[in-house]
Amino acid sequence: MTFRFMAWASMSVLSLLGAAVASDLCTKEMFSSLNLSNINILSLNVTAARNFATDASLSSGTTSAPVGQLPTTIDICIVSLEYTHPGQNDIVNTYIGLPLNASSWNSRFLMDGGGGWVAGGIDEVVAPVAAGYSSASTDGGHNSTASTADWGFVSEGNTNWPALWDFSSVALGEAAVLGKLATEIYFGSPPKYSYWNGCSTGGRQGHMMAQRFPTYFDGIVGGSPAINWDKFLLAEFWPAFLAQLLDTQPPACVLEAFTDAAIEACDLLDGVQDRIISLPGQCHFEASSIVGQPVNCSNPDGQITITDKMAELVQGMWEGPTSLEDQFEWYGLGYDADLTALLTTTCTSLNNCTVTPFSISADWARIFLARNSSLSIQGLTRQDFDDLYRESVDQYASVIGTRNLDLTGFRLAGGKMIAWHGMQDELIPSNGTVDYYSQVMALDPSVVDYYRFFLAPGVGHCEGGNGFDPNDYVFATLRAWVENSTVPDTLEATAVAVAGSNSSSTRTAYLCPYPKIFTYIGGDPNDASSFSCA
Repeated sequence: MTFRFMAWASMSVLSLLGAAVASDLCTKEMFSSLNLSNINILSLNVTAARNFATDASLSSGTTSAPVGQLPTTIDICIVSLEYTHPGQNDIVNTYIGLPLNASSWNSRFLMDGGGGWVAGGIDEVVAPVAAGYSSASTDGGHNSTASTADWGFVSEGNTNWPALWDFSSVALGEAAVLGKLATEIYFGSPPKYSYWNGCSTGGRQGHMMAQRFPTYFDGIVGGSPAINWDKFLLAEFWPAFLAQLLDTQPPACVLEAFTDAAIEACDLLDGVQDRIISLPGQCHFEASSIVGQPVNCSNPDGQITITDKMAELVQGMWEGPTSLEDQFEWYGLGYDADLTALLTTTCTSLNNCTVTPFSISADWARIFLARNSSLSIQGLTRQDFDDLYRESVDQYASVIGTRNLDLTGFRLAGGKMIAWHGMQDELIPSNGTVDYYSQVMALDPSVVDYYRFFLAPGVGHCEGGNGFDPNDYVFATLRAWVENSTVPDTLEATAVAVAGSNSSSTRTAYLCPYPKIFTYIGGDPNDASSFSCA
């Protein structure tokens, strides 16, 4: 499925000339032909870096480290391109990383995904190169430190559409082509296999690749994918909006009390007490059931009583936004998700708190929907929220919604994709991914042959929580599927051990491909054999 971009001899140039002189080949002249027909390159820089430190990048929270323990320093050839699309007045930076020596290259290409408004950057090529891959990444047309208004507007009130296209898809597809072309230029042969590995924004990017550029990657990991961007991103704004509508700004301890109460009520529905609600469909806890209860708090210290408005707010966060006509708009958070992630309050006392909306959702509402960088959440009405929702779907579904159900091109190209989503996700409701995958299954009953989706009980956004986290295993599982035809009937994952275990602080189990349900069947809950797929 990987395209051959140039008619180079199959034997590596580096192999012919010897690894000892690899840095002599990592030059600007070597990559003088690196270009695409639709761009104008503004600058090209090439650096041969020996003993390049990897530890800072590997601890940055990216979806790096595909397999095993990576070295702390590497020898890397870094190619940086700055270019524009003629007539669009945009600036895109693409970064390509190549193992400096041919002997260090595993004949594969891997792109790591971004997060939030960050499409990627130079850090995202370091971990793949450290693991033996060639790699590429892009800033998506804007500096990661720039405010959203700086790149989202052409001018106040006017969307910068080329910049959003770059971030959504265009620059990412180009980075993949440029990265594989540079790989062939440097090593004399194209990658044998090409992979995408991402979570959150990176998970959306992976799904976008399968939908829009179906021949670019043999395998894709799309964790906690930010698909349905036009819908869920405004849903992230709902908690702060609802708090001001109800005129209640509870401190974090109150939100935590609701979460604790829901977990206590529904934890044992699956038969295991582990602070995980793995059967949320059977959980019917009502926030109103703890109205009047006192909550002991710290920071600020004191005791506060739960009110009807607090319960209405939390119930609204669990149920998700609805219109004035009581029509469903999007999914809410899980009962065991951390409510403070989307509803951050700063308090001078327990009864004097201010709400700060989640920054990415606030940017979406201000810059791309209202197109008013001074928009305040204060005074917004339900009608205002509905208008913003309709604007989001009408204007942006085709640009960044990333929910095209037709994956025929990816299937025909022989691609394989694994998606997974933590059910305790505090930012992107996992039901949105369930919704997408269910619709793909309805359209193509053979989807399991090339695209599988796993729910991870008790796992937060991309990681975290007490639950079964597949991060350490998912990329290797994908590679086995692509290269050895090993079908992922389950996905290995690790969780915090249930109290009472004296053998390990963790437990391992095997997640189930949707629509099968991860089910406790009895026995030691720290033993993988105690769970099955029903």
